[in-house]
Amino acid sequence: MTSAIIVGSGPNGLAAAARLARAGLDVTVLEASDTIGGGTRSSEMIVPGLLHDHCSAVHPIAAASPFLNGLELARHGLTWLRPEIDCAHPLDDGSAGVFYRSIDRTAGDLGADGRRWRRLFEPMVNRFDALIADATQPTVRVPRHPVQLGRFGMAAMIPATTIGRYWKTEGAKALWAGVAAHAFHRLDRPMTSAVGLMLLASGHAEGWVVAKGGSQSIADALAAEIRLHGGVIETGQRVSALGELPPHDVLMLDVSPPIALAILGDQLPARVARSYRRFHHGPGAFKVDFAVEGGVPWTAEAARQAATVHLGGDLAEVVANEEMVHRGRMPERPFVLVGQQYLADPGRSVGNVHPLWAYAHVPHGYDGDATDAIIGQIERFAPGFRDRVIGQAVRSTTEMSTYNPNYVGGDIIGGAASPAQLLFRPRFSPNPYFTGRPGTYLCSASTPPGAGAHGMCGANAADRALRELGLG
Repeated sequence: MTSAIIVGSGPNGLAAAARLARAGLDVTVLEASDTIGGGTRSSEMIVPGLLHDHCSAVHPIAAASPFLNGLELARHGLTWLRPEIDCAHPLDDGSAGVFYRSIDRTAGDLGADGRRWRRLFEPMVNRFDALIADATQPTVRVPRHPVQLGRFGMAAMIPATTIGRYWKTEGAKALWAGVAAHAFHRLDRPMTSAVGLMLLASGHAEGWVVAKGGSQSIADALAAEIRLHGGVIETGQRVSALGELPPHDVLMLDVSPPIALAILGDQLPARVARSYRRFHHGPGAFKVDFAVEGGVPWTAEAARQAATVHLGGDLAEVVANEEMVHRGRMPERPFVLVGQQYLADPGRSVGNVHPLWAYAHVPHGYDGDATDAIIGQIERFAPGFRDRVIGQAVRSTTEMSTYNPNYVGGDIIGGAASPAQLLFRPRFSPNPYFTGRPGTYLCSASTPPGAGAHGMCGANAADRALRELGLG
């Protein structure tokens, strides 16, 4: 039987393993941690029974993932839950830009910008299945739906600041800025609209959903699928070099390019090794989880019902602070993402104590403490928040990269979202997953289509391997 080893059990490693196991390969997953899941882990951190997501928390693209949807993971317990409001971006005057799954409701809430919002997003949403099918594949290929992808690509190439000028109202401008900031890049550069457009289009198509029981449910469902088809998962198995592995026909590496380079060493062709050495990581995430009694007392009513809240002030402030972070300087009031997953999934709470998920964008490898800055940003839009906190857990950029070695310098998206790396990660190639060593593939978020719990990087890499074996 053809054998496959998968190093790393993040959502992409598990997706690759599931794809290969379903094709009849003898699959073994090796995970360095004691718990599978990578960025989709969840646990009790502060109060017994209070459930926190470690990294990935809200999953619009995972819910739309062609690969995950094909697995029918509901039979393994994966259930998507939708909040009343998907995202809110509060402003200092007490108002907020508000995003709903419904385009009609979002457009209605945006007032003067409603028609413009509909004009931009309705064409994407109406044929979203076609868009996501092409957008989750490598760039160097012939698309199956060229017209749909081309329309998206034309808008995606524009700097986020340019689309920001398209809006008339402060609410729409702020809402757009907060979603575009998920790119972890300065927003006045080409291609910085791509991430925001995809997140909003997928949100209108599927909703900014959360996984019932925590993001760990995604990993657990994939693991159940792997085991159903005879695959084996071993935890506590760190792989540092190729010689530590048993004989295999296929090797999948759910790791960053520098780690792949360290594992494969001189087995890599020189051109691939050079590309992996030149691969750039982006800004970091400084994470703080809170146990909050009674929830967050947001001034903006919409934020009290939103599973995701973006904190960064108006468009100009978000743009300025993202540029500072990109240049390696820590803003006084950084962009902060807040997750209130319990609003859609009440089982994560304990009585009147709720888990609050938050992280700030900080410079790559930032060695300071951003805890007070995060609390300050929440307090800015929710006076009295500090008094409701009964416990907190901090994970700095250094601790991020210890928790998950792929998060180099706190970079949780698998590499800088510069235009070149957004289009051609980790290198320019029609098969960016292939390492150049026969049977060996990179399948992490450092490959197309990039970060998220969608599993498409792993599924795409596995498909390439199966084709080489004559099984795809």
